[in-house]
Amino acid sequence: CSNPLSLLLLFPLSLFLGLSATVEVQRPRGVPLSKRQFYEEGKPFTCLDGSRTVPFDRVNDDYCDCKDGSDEPGTAACPNGSFHCTNAGHRPAFIPSSRINDGICDCCDTTDEYNSGATCKNTCREMGRRERESLQKLAEITKEGFLLKQQLIEEAKRKKEEKQSKLTELQAGKRDVEEKVEALRTVKETAEQPEKEAKERHLKAWEEQKAVIRMEKDKAKMAEAFLELDDDKELSFDFGPSAEFTYLYSQCYELTTSEYIYKICPFNRVSQKPKFGGSETNLGSWGSWAGPDDNKYTVMKYEHGTGCWQGPSRSTTVKLTCGKETTVTSTSEPSRCEYLMEFTTPAVCQEPLPVNVVHVDGHSDHVEL
Repeated sequence: CSNPLSLLLLFPLSLFLGLSATVEVQRPRGVPLSKRQFYEEGKPFTCLDGSRTVPFDRVNDDYCDCKDGSDEPGTAACPNGSFHCTNAGHRPAFIPSSRINDGICDCCDTTDEYNSGATCKNTCREMGRRERESLQKLAEITKEGFLLKQQLIEEAKRKKEEKQSKLTELQAGKRDVEEKVEALRTVKETAEQPEKEAKERHLKAWEEQKAVIRMEKDKAKMAEAFLELDDDKELSFDFGPSAEFTYLYSQCYELTTSEYIYKICPFNRVSQKPKFGGSETNLGSWGSWAGPDDNKYTVMKYEHGTGCWQGPSRSTTVKLTCGKETTVTSTSEPSRCEYLMEFTTPAVCQEPLPVNVVHVDGHSDHVEL
C-alpha cells in the first residue's frame, strides 16, 4: 500500500471573512472546513456515523473502512462517499466520490482530478464573476419590482376607497328617492279624492302623477346601479394581503408558441387556442391560491376545464415569480391534461434583503436581494 499521507492534501485556505489576512487551514483532501475538527492528524479517526475507530493513517488510503465512507473523503474507494470541492472564488460543492479521478472535471477548481492526468482549467473565478453579475441583476429586478408593487398597492387602495365612496353615495341617494316617491304617492292618493273633480286640482294631480313616474324611473335606475355593485365579483376575490393583485382582474395575457396561443385572464380562466385556427379549449377556471403555507400567493390554481378524451378535466397551475413586467413566460404540460404556466408580476416581489457577496480576494460587496 502506498504511503497514505501522500493522498492527504494539506493546503492553505483563504477564509473569506472580509479580512485581508489569510488563514492557513490544513485538512485531508475532500474534507469541508466544517468537518475539519473530526480529522486530527496523529489521532485515531472515528467514522462520522460512529460505527468504528481506525488509525489516522487509514484516512484516504484508498480502502473503505467506514460504512458511511467518511474515512475516504478524497478517494473513490467508498461507493457512498462524497468529495468536497473548495471552489475558491465560487460556491463550494460536494460530488459523489465515484467522480474522483474519472477524467472529467467536476469541481471548478479542478481538485477532483488530482491524479487522473485530465487537463482541467480552474474556472471558479469566472463562474463566481458571472454569478455575482447575475445576483446583482436579480437584486435590481427585485428592487424595481418591489417599488412597482407599492404603487399597485396604493392604486388598489385608491380604487377601493372610490368604490366605497360611490356605494355610500348611492345608498344615500336611494334613501332620498324612496322618501320622495313615498311623499308623492301620498299626494297622488290625496288628489284622487272626490274633490279632484275641480279642474285646477285635476291638472295639479296630473303633474304630480308625472313627477311620481319620473321618481319611480329614478328609483329603477338607482336599483340597477346597486345591482351592478352587488354583482361585481371583484369585491369577492382575495387579491392578496394588501390587494396588490387587484390590477390583474379583468386583464388577459397571452403567450404564443409554435402551435398554440395560451391566454390567462387572472381570477377568471386559462385557455388554449391553435395558432392557425380552431376552437378555444378551456384549461381551467379560477379556483384558489395554492402556494405553500408561508406564502400562498405564489401559485394560482385553475380547475374544471374542458374534459380530456377518456380523461380528467383540464387544470392549470400558475407559478408567479417576481418581475418588472407582467407577462406569461412559459407553458408546459408535465402531466396529461395538467398544465403549468410561469407568470411574472411585480405583485409577488418582496422587499429586498441585504446579503454579502464574497470575492476571491476576501472583500465583500453589499447586495440587496
